[in-house]
Amino acid sequence: MLKRAGPEQTALEIVTLDQLVPVDHLLRKIDGVIDFSFIHDLTAPLYCADNGRPPLDPTLMFKALFIGYLFGVRSERQLVREIEVNVAYRWFLRLKLTDASTLSQNRRRRYQDETIAQAIFDRIVEQAIGAGLVDGTVLYTDSTHLKANANKGKYDLAMVAKSRADYWGELDRAIDAERALHGQKALKEQERQPAVKETKVSRTDPEAGYMVREGKPKGFFYLDHRTVDGGFGIITDTFATPANVHDSIVYLDRLDRQVERFGFDVTAAGLDAGYATPGIAKGLEDRNIHGVVGYRNPTRPKPGKMRKGAFVHEPDLDGYRCPQGQLLTYATTDRGGYRHYRSDPTICRNCPLLASCTSNAKAERTITRHVWQDVRERVDANRLTAWGKAIYRRRKETVERSFADAKQLFGHRYARFRGRTRVACQCLIAAAAQNMKKIAISLWPKPKPSLA
Repeated sequence: MLKRAGPEQTALEIVTLDQLVPVDHLLRKIDGVIDFSFIHDLTAPLYCADNGRPPLDPTLMFKALFIGYLFGVRSERQLVREIEVNVAYRWFLRLKLTDASTLSQNRRRRYQDETIAQAIFDRIVEQAIGAGLVDGTVLYTDSTHLKANANKGKYDLAMVAKSRADYWGELDRAIDAERALHGQKALKEQERQPAVKETKVSRTDPEAGYMVREGKPKGFFYLDHRTVDGGFGIITDTFATPANVHDSIVYLDRLDRQVERFGFDVTAAGLDAGYATPGIAKGLEDRNIHGVVGYRNPTRPKPGKMRKGAFVHEPDLDGYRCPQGQLLTYATTDRGGYRHYRSDPTICRNCPLLASCTSNAKAERTITRHVWQDVRERVDANRLTAWGKAIYRRRKETVERSFADAKQLFGHRYARFRGRTRVACQCLIAAAAQNMKKIAISLWPKPKPSLA
């Protein structure tokens, strides 16, 4: 015991890398169930077969990136250093102990958009479908914010057009039909243009969006809009936008992409209150999908003012009945798709409830109702059914759990890069790595219980 141990670092041992990797290591499980051969075929068109220096193997490069996300290594420089000393990483990358590893500028220069990252993500989802881990009947969608690589105090003010929802074209046609039904002219083209507002634009990363949400931090962020299958929680879609793009803006287009790309037969969708809009409700009903959407609190009136709920909608008369019995009649339909119902000022001036009803100088009360409000109410009713409650409860076990794992284990709290395209690649590769882990754990043989 008192004898000092001699230096053994230079002793020769005959071992293989395979012997040094534990049999239950995560990378061994992933290597056993995930087929990476498709990466070479996807990236082949980006390389010249008979010119230039031999490139870094693209399969090795992407597998190295997966390691970074799987084990929370945020820096690529640090990832290279970890690969140098971690035997399991080298075994997974098929590198010998003496091989050098690098993630060169070749990746940044050659992969200019998210096309390859999207294709890799899709292939991993297809492998999950082939393994029976995805059925695509119930999908859950939500978004989470990633802090942009930008100082929130360094910005310029600029006038920027608001994003238009992907259902806006159909809404324009519905507005025209509504106005024509009441003998009104169609809106002029300039009236259809998206509204322009003053917003903060980062000097460091102009593509990041300045986020102002209740209960959320203020600053420059990106949003990862993610869809998760209701079965084993496999991520079926991820899409990055600036943080000032509303959740509902891109939802229907991304839903259609999944149906087209993977052949899903979606019967239900679980969404939080951020998607509680007439446009989303109309889109889901048109696609024969039962939407289960979280409850959104109505806008509170000013203190002492009467709520909209005090007025009763009477569809047969195309109007609203006020508490004193007056019928508010149709006036117009605005470019946002809202019908305006207005009271008769000559009646309102002598109303005992005038002070609590409106502060309008003309003594006129206006109630608005969206042209698709009927559809919205039908979709909202799904949440109150027994099956709707069961679907909505699964949100926290699917998409919310997916985001929690991504932030805690996959470094998904921060945008590692600048620019929407590079952040989109981060979201896609991180989601692909997350799917790989779930597939590997689900398919890896479970140890048999001991009989002793």
